[in-house]
Amino acid sequence: MSNPIDIAPARGKLGVLLVGLGAVSTTFIAGVLAIRKGLAKPIGSLTQMGTVRLGKRTDNRTPKISDVVPLATLDDLVFGGWDIFNDDCYAAARTAGVIEPSLLDQVRPELEKIRPWPAVFDQRYVKRLDGPNVKKGKNKKDLAEQVVADIRKFKADNNLDRMVMVWCGSTEVYMTESPAHATIESFERALEANDPSIPSSMVYAYAAIREGIPYTNAAPNLSGDVPALVALAAKTKTPLAGKDLKTGQTLIKTIIAPGLKARLLGVAGWYSTNILGNRDGEVLDDPESFKTKEESKKSVLDYILQPKLYPDLYGDICHLVRINYYPPRGDNKEGWDNIDLFGWLGYPMQLKINFLCRDSILAAPVVLDVALFMDLAKRAGMSGVQEWLSFYFKSPVHAPELYPEHDLFIQLMKLKNTLRYLKGEELITHLGREYYD
Repeated sequence: MSNPIDIAPARGKLGVLLVGLGAVSTTFIAGVLAIRKGLAKPIGSLTQMGTVRLGKRTDNRTPKISDVVPLATLDDLVFGGWDIFNDDCYAAARTAGVIEPSLLDQVRPELEKIRPWPAVFDQRYVKRLDGPNVKKGKNKKDLAEQVVADIRKFKADNNLDRMVMVWCGSTEVYMTESPAHATIESFERALEANDPSIPSSMVYAYAAIREGIPYTNAAPNLSGDVPALVALAAKTKTPLAGKDLKTGQTLIKTIIAPGLKARLLGVAGWYSTNILGNRDGEVLDDPESFKTKEESKKSVLDYILQPKLYPDLYGDICHLVRINYYPPRGDNKEGWDNIDLFGWLGYPMQLKINFLCRDSILAAPVVLDVALFMDLAKRAGMSGVQEWLSFYFKSPVHAPELYPEHDLFIQLMKLKNTLRYLKGEELITHLGREYYD
């Protein structure tokens, strides 16, 4: 065992800043409020229901994670955020249609008090949406200062001790790093020059990181993961995490693909298609936003299956991803996967998966966990990229010289070993020789 890390206690209120008060954010907020009242259970949340083994299997020490590390409680959370529409959180949740009205009505007064602040928004980056509740400013630096003012007012008005920010906005168009993203100085010049390589999400990321507020990108677009903002996070000692919450079809991929690889079963092809009718589906109907999502979803198999190491098994894989906007389905996403396998002596087989999931129901507990763990990271002095939270993301942010780890089970081991490390507990390798020597 090593010495535990000094973690500041989770005193006072934690403000959760949400960019975008659509289906995911309102499902998260309404869910937390319902759980507080004892109306539901926090199913899907590692911070609320998960355990972590400490010591040897024979020690019988498997406490809840919330009993091992000092996390903010649900009663400590205060919600605020921005949206391009004026609806309060109750109205927005009714529009999203995820949670049954009978449950929403039991937390209606609290939801109606949460009204969105005007958002930083530019339709060049999300072409299928537009709304009236939008900030105006002389340039993007001015808009960032307005976001900072919102943050500071929210903290003062609610007597908050700490804050975290989660981008739950729509997927922006596909972008790559540019010279504007290289340094803090070039980034700030680009803000003042209204450089088109600075999308709305980066304005929020800059504001949060400059204020020392942990920032998480729940969408696949380029945001807080550019060199300038990583450098700013190092300067302000701010945790960063992302990107693109791992919820539906990709969650299943990161469960199934490691199993196929573990048994060294070959994969000739993997065809994935989705139908989705919520705002996310509408946004992804634009080819440029879809390309951002496609890059995130397609990279998973490359890193799990490692075709360069196993060319006979995965070298010629045909991997296709499709997303179709289908309004009648609403938030109830349906994903189909057809996997063409081959086994001993090259004999072909097939695996077909039909996942009828609820997108925001899967995303809401992830937002909760990420918010609480990012606050923990800040209090533990863990700044910069939080790769130990890769468990939650389709396209995990990572150090430039590393490849991302996508295997869900390795990601979970990394997360739980980080918790053990923070408490000075022995890291678990599952070698197990001590039981037999």
